[in-house]
Amino acid sequence: MQLRYNYRVYPDAPQRRALARAFGCARVVWNDCLRDREEAHMAGLSYVPSAELSRRRITQAKRTTERAWLAEVSAVVLQQSLRDLDTAYKNFFDSLKGARKGPKVAPPRYKSKKDNRQSIRLNTNAFSLQHNGTVYVAKVGAIKVTWSRPLPAAPTSLTVTKDASGRYCMSFVVDTEPHILPELDTEVGIDLGLTTFAVLSDGTRIHSPKFLRRAERKLKRLQKDLSRKARGSQNRAKARIRVARQHARVADRRRDWHHKASTQIIRDNQAVYVEDLAVSGLARTRLATSVHDAGWSAFVHMLEYKAARYGRYFGKIGRFEPTSQRCSVCGVKDGPKPLHVRQWTCSGCGAVHDRDDNASRNTLAAGRADRPNASQSAGKTRTKVPAQCVEAGSHPDGRPTATGIPRL
Repeated sequence: MQLRYNYRVYPDAPQRRALARAFGCARVVWNDCLRDREEAHMAGLSYVPSAELSRRRITQAKRTTERAWLAEVSAVVLQQSLRDLDTAYKNFFDSLKGARKGPKVAPPRYKSKKDNRQSIRLNTNAFSLQHNGTVYVAKVGAIKVTWSRPLPAAPTSLTVTKDASGRYCMSFVVDTEPHILPELDTEVGIDLGLTTFAVLSDGTRIHSPKFLRRAERKLKRLQKDLSRKARGSQNRAKARIRVARQHARVADRRRDWHHKASTQIIRDNQAVYVEDLAVSGLARTRLATSVHDAGWSAFVHMLEYKAARYGRYFGKIGRFEPTSQRCSVCGVKDGPKPLHVRQWTCSGCGAVHDRDDNASRNTLAAGRADRPNASQSAGKTRTKVPAQCVEAGSHPDGRPTATGIPRL
């Protein structure tokens, strides 16, 4: 199993300049190689292979006057940028052929130095962990890291990022073994909502903290201050960073809360079932702000990979399953109901239902019915977890949480 451990780093001024140089060189290689492939496609030529691009846009480009500064950064950074472009093209082609599940993937796009997020990727040849707690990055130097927790094993790759708020982070990919928890007899179905974030079939109700709504007043003031600054001025750049930092705080708090809630649910239940919600569709309605603030997709993704890590079962039921229409006592389908109807009485057995409690119990029943149809006894979660998953109870800012659980 691969997990990604994130830590906050604090480069000094020369190191920040070296990282900015590396970000720019990686971006230039990406754009040059993308342009070559697009021009070949427009000319009706065959797909330009990676070996040819590496020779043309990295090796030979360093010998020219226009691209001589590419030699100032590690060659691993440039080669990895080309590999990332290959991965982007592969995802695009697989999406066109139907070999990739999920929504359609767009073709690779050009990168801009004005992008909010800048990053470089390195393999073990270009970085090393030092005994004094720093991380040496080739042609950058030994960077100070806030180690919120030790790495469980030697990392296989490193990604250095700078976000819109100016924070630097290091993300290590680590191969680790699953931590199988003792088996339990409890199973739970989860109904996700907005006012009440999650209602569990055992009666537990998790209320939504609404981090974005609580920060709206301060964000409104900061954004108004930003709009009054002259474009291109230093004051506008400072105001933009203040807005980005406030948004980062909101995202950090939401992610931290998601990690704690999902970890608790996984540890307390042997099997977890949720509904496969169409979040992208709901995010285009008048409830878009509340849907984005809830972060259902991130929460469900955490439940899925943590179930794989801790040896639990995770299952999704179909989004068209009438969980809010069917009586969980007698099974009578009582028809659709508007959102303002929070309680209803079954026409078949006369049972009085809370809308969310009834939906969570129906989710549990539907998940149990679908489980024997899985390809394996633990089918959907006993797979290799991709490296973009972060460990439970963690955040990418590298600071400890309020409960003492360190963040990734």
